[in-house]
Amino acid sequence: MKRLSVLLVAVLLIASVFPALAQEGESFVTVMHYFTGTLGRESLNQIFQEFQHETGITIFDNPIGHEDFKTTILVMAAGGDLPDLFSYWAGARVQFVVDSGALAPIDELWNANNLDAVVPASIAQGATLYNGARYLIPFGYHYAGFFYNPAVMEAAGITEFPATWDEFKAMCDTLLASGVTPIALGSMNRWPAQFWFDYLLLRTAGPEYRAALMAGEASYTDPQVVRVMELWKELVDKGYFVPDANAYDWTDAADQVANGEAAMTLMGTWITGYWNGQGLEPVTNYDFFPFPAIDEGVPNAVVGPVDGFVMSANAAHPVSAQKLLLYLLTDTDAQAVWAVGQGALSPNVNVDPSIYNDVMSRAADTVAAADTFAFNYDLATTPPMAEGGLDLFAKFMNDPAGYQTYLEETQAVAVQVFGGS
Repeated sequence: MKRLSVLLVAVLLIASVFPALAQEGESFVTVMHYFTGTLGRESLNQIFQEFQHETGITIFDNPIGHEDFKTTILVMAAGGDLPDLFSYWAGARVQFVVDSGALAPIDELWNANNLDAVVPASIAQGATLYNGARYLIPFGYHYAGFFYNPAVMEAAGITEFPATWDEFKAMCDTLLASGVTPIALGSMNRWPAQFWFDYLLLRTAGPEYRAALMAGEASYTDPQVVRVMELWKELVDKGYFVPDANAYDWTDAADQVANGEAAMTLMGTWITGYWNGQGLEPVTNYDFFPFPAIDEGVPNAVVGPVDGFVMSANAAHPVSAQKLLLYLLTDTDAQAVWAVGQGALSPNVNVDPSIYNDVMSRAADTVAAADTFAFNYDLATTPPMAEGGLDLFAKFMNDPAGYQTYLEETQAVAVQVFGGS
């Protein structure tokens, strides 16, 4: 409650600034975003400065930490106090705000600039369309895979990486025998654990069932979900994870892999930006492999988020806002700065692929070869349901033995969110 009170005060202070700026005319645009990490912040500052230099439009830039942003932006949307533009995660979170009437469609901008020729169809279809209209400009996207320490793998005698679940477990056993914990996970903020649930469900029940679960059309007590938790529990029980995952955040887990305490972590490609910032070299100091197959005949899905920008329905500076939206996507130099600095993949097909290092290039190839690109859990279901699911993952990592109870509790949340029984 204390944290929420602080957030509400912050929202009121932010909101009090935006109306005053509305008098500045169309040479001004207000922006909020959650890119507060050092590398992301520096890259975005560079992009904003170049936009201001080229257009003469001043950007009022207000960054808010990732976790606080989730609450702050919804409070502001409910109060009608949104900035002109704000960053948001494509998928169910954008859908939630679209359904509230807080966002402006951007179909005219999209069509007038032939953005279908700029954004790959898979990204455009899944990330930009809501209720049949365009609402989001994609800025960058990420892929979640196993990022590992090559020296640790080599020391354990591992030169080939698993394509199947049995091969994955055998590799983990080899790592344990060599004296290294196979997997780092920093689930202090809950969301890093979601990739395990996502991939285990996608590799067994498949994308269609997962979509049904995300929409409240399947139950968390179904055999398909129970099996996921049993597969996950087996890994924990065998000692494959670094103990006390909930005591660490994702950068702690990245550090554990980098310094050799653990061999690998299941994380998004932004981890490469983090490691690059620490002076680690791709291929030499870190590399990746995809999540292995589990059941035969299940479509190959990859998991990750698409970061984008949306425009509020009551934007005070809509013309300037649309100019910035277009610039963020179509300026290939801006896209390159963001991709390299953030460890992201570009949604602009015109960006020179040579900007990617070898690891990121192969990650892009992995995404291109997949049957399905699926948003990670907390972007694939509604924000209220996402909170219930993230609680499930945190409880599980604290005490895997209670997974049946956690699933029943999560299904109770699903009934409250979606209805049914």
